[in-house]
Amino acid sequence: MEPIKDTAIENIHEIQGGVCAPKGFTAAGMHCGIRKNKNNKDLALIYSIVPCKSVALYTSNKVKAAPLYVTMDHLKDGKAQAVIVNSGNANACAPKGEESAVRMAVAASKALGINCKDVIVASTGVIGVPLDVQAIEEGVQVLSQALSAEGSSDAAEAIMTTDTYKKEYAVAFELGDKLIRIGGISKGSGMIHPNMGTTLNFITTDANIASELLEKAWRHCVKRSFNRISVDGDTSTNDMACILANGLAQNQEILDGTGEYEVFLSALMKLCVHLAKELARDGEGSERLISCTVKNAEDEEKAEVMAKAAIASSLTKAALAGGDANWGRVLCALGYSGAEFDYQKVDISFCSKAGKILVCQNGNGLEFNEEKAAEILSANEVEIHADLKEGSEQATAWGCDLTCEYIKINGSYRT
Repeated sequence: MEPIKDTAIENIHEIQGGVCAPKGFTAAGMHCGIRKNKNNKDLALIYSIVPCKSVALYTSNKVKAAPLYVTMDHLKDGKAQAVIVNSGNANACAPKGEESAVRMAVAASKALGINCKDVIVASTGVIGVPLDVQAIEEGVQVLSQALSAEGSSDAAEAIMTTDTYKKEYAVAFELGDKLIRIGGISKGSGMIHPNMGTTLNFITTDANIASELLEKAWRHCVKRSFNRISVDGDTSTNDMACILANGLAQNQEILDGTGEYEVFLSALMKLCVHLAKELARDGEGSERLISCTVKNAEDEEKAEVMAKAAIASSLTKAALAGGDANWGRVLCALGYSGAEFDYQKVDISFCSKAGKILVCQNGNGLEFNEEKAAEILSANEVEIHADLKEGSEQATAWGCDLTCEYIKINGSYRT
């Protein structure tokens, strides 16, 4: 098979439709009664007209919510056809949690006329509170009838908790004479820290791809996107990232070691990174998206560990919230990351649409224009660049600044 030209990767482009952009997928969202405010949607459904190859990855927290265990069981055969999700209640450490999660799956399967084992179940919200599963059972029949190819936006809204806006995205690209689409919705604003945090990520594609290769691609992309964001250093009990591929694009099956796989992987990565950045951007109380790129490292793993440490540092986040170019806090975070490096070779700079400024060279501070630095840090997206000067690998992680609003939100989250 001939390799795909670079132009094929360049032709990956954004499309509309979110999680419903790929052929054969519909979605819906509604208020069923889990959340007190009737204006807030709290139940979402995603459905494929044919069974899908499916893979899911979960929180690294030892305390896991009941829906995760149910989904793990259902995906043992690598197949799924629907996703049901509620917000307003995490169904974690709650009475009859697993029973409630199973009842959610059963309700969805009956409404859709599919096997219960082909339903992925997810929940998000307050921990330790009994889930009103009866409200879900009563609502899912209405919800199933509302399924639509235009339903991505409603589903994205229904999975929100403290999010201030919906996260949905889709891309398309051509393989031969077939158009492949990948779409998704995500939620997350607080309790986010590698690996995943309180994020729910539901990705769909109409690509025809081998099952084992879908898992390989998914692990590769999640590691470099959803697992590289942090808002507050807390990893949740409910994190889930899943992908469903129904093959309805009718392309020749994508195989490992081919150019087609490289294009698919690039498109999936583009989508995952976009959604991951939106999750970090919408961090509770945040005013700016922060990224840290550690470059010229010996290997990607080292660069990743160091970049994650920098964007997770509370002192760094607070400094950027105040527009203070306190590079020492960045270097300090790199130092306690656990990675071995020579700090006396490190250069650090800050960058945004307002410009770029070098603040540390070879591990030592430089005199720089504080007013220019403050202007750069006042932008709504700020980049930290750390050059190790030891190799050719790099990694980027994403987070947000830390403001007083974060404490206000989480001081009364449960009540």
